Formats: sequence, C-alpha cells, structure tokens
Amino acid sequence: MNWIPLTSEDQLSTISSLSTERPQVIFKHSTRCSISSMALSRLERSEPSDKVDFYYLDLIKYRTISAEIAEKYQVAHESPQILLIKNGNCTYEESHMGINMDEILEQAVK
Repeated sequence: MNWIPLTSEDQLSTISSLSTERPQVIFKHSTRCSISSMALSRLERSEPSDKVDFYYLDLIKYRTISAEIAEKYQVAHESPQILLIKNGNCTYEESHMGINMDEILEQAVK
C-alpha cells in the first residue's frame, strides 16, 4: 500500500480536484486505538487498485484536518474511518469493522 500522507488542510482542495479524474480515498487513523490499528492492518494486507489514490491521516497528530474533513464532506467524525471522494463529494464512508478494501474498490468503480 502506497499511502499519501495527509498533513495539510490545503491537500483537501487537491483531493477534491483530483477526485474528478479518479477516486480518492481518505483513511482516518487513530494511533491510540486498537480497532483503528486492526483496520489499518487489514487494508495493508489487501490488494489496492492503482486507479485509486489512498491518503492516510493520523488524526491524533492532525486533529484540525480531521475536523475540516467532517465539515467539508458533511460526515460525522469517526475513527477509524474511510471516505471515498468522487467528483468533489464523499460518495461512501465506513468506519470501524465495516472498513473493507473490496467494498471500497466496488464503490470506487460505481
């Protein structure tokens, strides 16, 4: 898995722009949560698509970015959480044990 670190609120504009060309996925990870670590491990053991960009947000370190994501994409804050961004909008989100690469990729090609 080639994660793109999400470390700046400015990247959210880039993600929205890129999402008009290809799906963008944001994984919000809490480094203090065992469920979040388990979700991260499952994603990293899965086969990602080279047609989707995957962003990793350490939400403990970058809490303000996490809050901006919730506001920008109108989703409740959860951790761990996956958001699929297409055409500037969050078209799919899932959290906790519902995070599954097959489901993410299925939603990405819809």
